Amino acid sequence: MNIYLADKAGFCFGVKRAVQEALKVKIKYDKRIFTLGPLIHNNDVVEHLKKNDIYPIELDELYTLKAEDVIIIRSHGVPLSTKIILEEKGLIVVDATCPFVSNIQHIVKKHYELSYTIIIVGDRLHPEVIGINGWCGDNAIITKDGTGLENIGSRVCVVAQTTEKQVNWEKVLSVIIKNCKEFIGFNTICKATSERQICARELSKKVDMMVVIGGKNSSNTTKLYEICSENCKNTIHVENSNEIPNELIYDNIKSIGVTAGASTPDWIIKEAILKMDDEKNFEINEQLEFMKNNDTQIAVGQVIKGEVISVNEKEAFLNIGYKVDGILPKNEVTKDENENLNDLIKPGEEVEVKVIKRRSDDGYVVLSKIELQREKAYDEINKSKENNSTINIKIRDVSNAGLVGSYKGVRVFIPASHVELYHSSNLQEYLGKELTVNIIEYSEYNNKTRIVASRRELLKSEKNKAEEITWAALEKDTTVQGEVKRLTDFGAFVEINGVDGLLHVSEISWGRINKPGDVLKVGDVIKVSILDIDKEKKKLSLSMKKLIENPWNNIDLKYPVGNIVMGKVVRFANFGAFVELEPGVDGLVHISQICNVRINKPENALKIGEVVKAKILDVDKEQKKIGLSIREVDEV
Repeated sequence: MNIYLADKAGFCFGVKRAVQEALKVKIKYDKRIFTLGPLIHNNDVVEHLKKNDIYPIELDELYTLKAEDVIIIRSHGVPLSTKIILEEKGLIVVDATCPFVSNIQHIVKKHYELSYTIIIVGDRLHPEVIGINGWCGDNAIITKDGTGLENIGSRVCVVAQTTEKQVNWEKVLSVIIKNCKEFIGFNTICKATSERQICARELSKKVDMMVVIGGKNSSNTTKLYEICSENCKNTIHVENSNEIPNELIYDNIKSIGVTAGASTPDWIIKEAILKMDDEKNFEINEQLEFMKNNDTQIAVGQVIKGEVISVNEKEAFLNIGYKVDGILPKNEVTKDENENLNDLIKPGEEVEVKVIKRRSDDGYVVLSKIELQREKAYDEINKSKENNSTINIKIRDVSNAGLVGSYKGVRVFIPASHVELYHSSNLQEYLGKELTVNIIEYSEYNNKTRIVASRRELLKSEKNKAEEITWAALEKDTTVQGEVKRLTDFGAFVEINGVDGLLHVSEISWGRINKPGDVLKVGDVIKVSILDIDKEKKKLSLSMKKLIENPWNNIDLKYPVGNIVMGKVVRFANFGAFVELEPGVDGLVHISQICNVRINKPENALKIGEVVKAKILDVDKEQKKIGLSIREVDEV
């Protein structure tokens, strides 16, 4: 005889959570604990809890309790009015409502306040349904098959008991569609419930007999029995191994299928299977393997995989194949407070995580994605150094010593001297930016890891490539645009697409210039002509004045002899004064032509910058000389 256990059978997340919560509460308060009604629909578990001094109590027995007594709300949840009663009585209330049921309660409350008619698909007398109804003032319409939905109003919100059959949900929806103009439906049948029912249905088609294990008053177990009975007439419903008739074990049955309700713990399932097959001839499927692994030890730092059971704003719960579930806090998934955890992790998703605490105050194994990402980040950074490859980091902080960046949560430091090829006086401009870097140091000492990065080699490589392209494109006697980068006494250095060229002071203007700073400033964008280029030695000579017409062209036509011209005194010599007629064109007023009286020095009669009139005496185009006379103008 072969025994097969359905892939999805036994304790669901909400029920397991409630039992674990009850045992933790007992340890925390170290006194008798009460549950409002049986914690779950399983007599064996209820008796087990009694042995741990955890007793069920009904609502009409609350008068026996006193302030500061501890009472647990079971996984089915309670009406809102009941919660208020418990709190007003001064009891310590521990809410172990299944997160999926709690979600339904809030949906119902929200839409009832928005004037929707609430319809619940489920069993009218089931405590979960009674509790949900209590969140809409006990005004919900409750149905299992769509009856009683003739006059439901124009706006309807429909939800389902978590353990309801999918076929009943679809049946009710088909009726609502015909009788209502506007409705919003939330299929709140628990995924675990539907999976459990599907697995039971498929298994019941293949075996000679089905054994459904679970409480007789358990709604989800009853539904499993109904589903299995449709496919396998030889189906029985038992609470534990003691209820399995001995004669069945010896009957001529070749295969037996086993499934269990959400309130049935693993040990009850195991006992039932062992009783039916003394030779232990049962198939070790996924579900039994899970039970076997419940005794696996968990260690801090261990990397494991888990299936997401539920997600809320603050944390996600994972089935990690251990005797308790794992909890993944939001701050161990993301450091961005504005991100929604529900957008990052979905129920049913398999997540790889790292164990950072074996047991929290609430009894869960604490997990982290961030620490796993950090561990992987260290490996990636180390490999980046070994392979001389690059990584991208985001700058989080700035100090006088340099920049502090982050790579997937790992601190990376860039010294100030490695930020640019030149000295950067304003490191604040890099804050919040993403930079590509090389790792130049990765060292571990005294359980600390030092990681240092640099941009210098990358920038140097980029600069060399840009220069190669520029040198290949530059040609003599062409006009290019560049930016003034540096000024000296003898000229200005102009950058042209990453290549520096020298603009000598004599090539800035046709006029006389004392120093480049009199005409240019750093940051000026100017046009220049390439005077000379040596691509091998990488030397570039530039000129601004070449782009301007030589003022001595047609000088005799511009300044005819005998005419009076106005100019500015620009310098003195022992023999006279030089007067600028235009930039690049100076005329000489000999000392004898300055005034009618004898003077020893030109500055005795003139001042630098003084504007004067003078007569053009002669023009020598070849020697670039012009003779002027101030005296002859004064005589006139």
